[in-house]
Amino acid sequence: MGEAPSTPSSVATTNATPTPQNGTLFLISVIGLFLELLLIRWVSTEIRIFAYLQNTVLVVCFLGLGMGCWDSRKPFTLRSMLVPLILLTALLAVPTTRVFLGDSITELLGQIGGMELWDGDATSDWPVVAIGILGLSLAAGLLYLLWATFVPVGRLLGRLMADDPRPLRAYSVNIVGSLIGIWLFVACSALGLPPVAWFLVFAVGAAFLLGSGGKSKLVDAGLLAGIVGLGILAGTEPGWPETHWSPYQKLTLLPVDHVPEATIWRKLRGERFPGIQGNGTHFIGVNNVGYQSTIDLSRENVAAHPEKFDPKPDKAGKMPTDQHGFSQYDLPAKLHSHPRSMLIVGAGSGNDVAGALRNGVESVTAVEIDPVIIDIGRRVHPEKPYSDPRVTVVNDDARSFFATTDQKFDVIAFGLLDSHTSGSAMANTRLDHYVYTRESLTHAKSLLKPGGVVVLSFLAYKPHIADRMVRALTEVFGEKPLVFYVPYNAYGWGGLVCVAGDLPEARKQIAADPKFTALIHEWEAGLPFELPGTTEVPTDDWPYLYLEHRQIPPLYFLLCIALVGLFIVGLKRLDSPQILRGWDRTQTHFAMLGAGFMLLEVQNISKAAVVLGNTWVVNAVIISGVLFMILLANVLSGWAKRWPIWPVYVALVGSCLGLYFVDLSRFAFLPYATKAIVVGLLTSLPMLFSGLVFARSWEAAERKDAALGANLFGALLGAMLQSVTFVIGVKALLLIVAGFYLLAVLTRPKPNPLSTGTV
Repeated sequence: MGEAPSTPSSVATTNATPTPQNGTLFLISVIGLFLELLLIRWVSTEIRIFAYLQNTVLVVCFLGLGMGCWDSRKPFTLRSMLVPLILLTALLAVPTTRVFLGDSITELLGQIGGMELWDGDATSDWPVVAIGILGLSLAAGLLYLLWATFVPVGRLLGRLMADDPRPLRAYSVNIVGSLIGIWLFVACSALGLPPVAWFLVFAVGAAFLLGSGGKSKLVDAGLLAGIVGLGILAGTEPGWPETHWSPYQKLTLLPVDHVPEATIWRKLRGERFPGIQGNGTHFIGVNNVGYQSTIDLSRENVAAHPEKFDPKPDKAGKMPTDQHGFSQYDLPAKLHSHPRSMLIVGAGSGNDVAGALRNGVESVTAVEIDPVIIDIGRRVHPEKPYSDPRVTVVNDDARSFFATTDQKFDVIAFGLLDSHTSGSAMANTRLDHYVYTRESLTHAKSLLKPGGVVVLSFLAYKPHIADRMVRALTEVFGEKPLVFYVPYNAYGWGGLVCVAGDLPEARKQIAADPKFTALIHEWEAGLPFELPGTTEVPTDDWPYLYLEHRQIPPLYFLLCIALVGLFIVGLKRLDSPQILRGWDRTQTHFAMLGAGFMLLEVQNISKAAVVLGNTWVVNAVIISGVLFMILLANVLSGWAKRWPIWPVYVALVGSCLGLYFVDLSRFAFLPYATKAIVVGLLTSLPMLFSGLVFARSWEAAERKDAALGANLFGALLGAMLQSVTFVIGVKALLLIVAGFYLLAVLTRPKPNPLSTGTV
């Protein structure tokens, strides 16, 4: 893993003649990294809580790789990798076990506290300790299979890296293979390929290792075929006509009038989402939970179905005001006297856009990050809003669009942007975190024309989330927004609505229509939360929208306990107690380099999300840029070792500390390409120095397998330490990174007099 926490290890290249050993190292680097990304995405999709704790899967992969490197003297067999993998695949591919494990683990662990999931409320009368033990027990079984899958990968990597007479060349072969693995999976995701295609790509690479260790090639081939076959099951949901795998999430589509066809799904998951009961024409699920409906609110459809749209008495028997013409999607345009231009971020399948068009908006810019949701909206939304010539559809992240547009708008509407997906495999932020920070809302405010309004809608199930949004808007706009809560009904999914900007203009529009006035009064009275105005406002440095206050959620500590237990079990399973007894100064050095590097990469991805956007393209390019920087360090290492190493250490620690004081958002005004280059170079500068340090230390290490295992173990530590950002913020990680690199200086290995320095 060397300097690349997303890879199974790496460094140096150049003009030596390739050998069969190099070919095997390249192959295992490709399929190891590809499989790592595959499982991070797939497990986090089916076990929804891991989308909020996505680093858990990453950490377990690193643990398996690192312990495999320590155990590299044992022979590698492909079968020892395929057996746990096919068991894991079966559990997550067969619908019954997939649903049981996905729902049970998420619900049990989600009740421990400190984590806000979809609705986040505890529903069990069991003691929290019992819930935690049961949830962790189920999760531990899956984590063990993940660990067991990657131990053989680490075993082969460690052996090949240790035996190569030119260690820097071997490191670079690994880096290049890791890059190929990244972009193979990126290509699969970008093309929207289902899991069967992912496993097929893996099987093609793994086929070159059939029969390794003297095992039967036929049996190995049968296991690979079984994994690919299970991938077919993994790609669909029973009862749902369409299942799509976008670059971000699994999306399922169901016509509402075909709900009986989903009886298998309903039986397994239960009737938990009111949207499936008739709100709209099509129901869209994401990662196994309800997401949105396409709703036909055209005048003709509403008039034709009074049984659905006419008001019904509430629980107290009171008849609410008729909402016709005043759905949550109509409101933004109605709050402005002349809404000629409107920006909608989080446009989804088109409900907000249709509402703008029904109210005469002349120009609508609809921003949606997921291309598959855009396609679904084009195909199935009954009002066809994305086909209207007044609409410009932009497939982009909201923050990226804010930073690159030069347009101004009368109305800016935030759709229901609450996300179910993490920003990347390296970060513990969700896709929507950076959309609601103080800096993001300030940027949105700058895009308003004089007299413009911002309308923010959100399904806020927790009081502190509602209070946080209201307080953030108050700080940005200088006055408390108009706040009310729209109920769920045939007109929409409802939720918290905040109106900011030119409030006198908005109130004037409300007062001009008695029906509008009555509805707002009802919705203000129906606000289910107290809003004390004391909840901390999210910022780009602390973007955690769903945390009630600065704390590491208890669930993270329980997962740490589970990982320690997995490590102990792994030691016994591998019969390798000498791993810890053999730990020395050199291994500590490589562990510190791995921990620092992992946290530095987290920094890079977080900063890129703020300045460039939180899209899959940005994340893939940033991670690839890190690996390219390592290769550059390898190229320069021959020249650099003519000089003392201490200036490189000074530059490494100094660049980390320097970045702490640099606000990269100041470059947001630059053209996108220029901005990407500037941000990429600044954030990657420490990577260059880190790569030079690693290359020098790698040559000096006597046992390359032990050094590699320690480096991966350090990366594991760094991944776990990401959770401290919940308390100290993201930027402060740079101080911790500098601390790790200082410890690396103090523990650096002594030069190996037998090293030739050949690369």
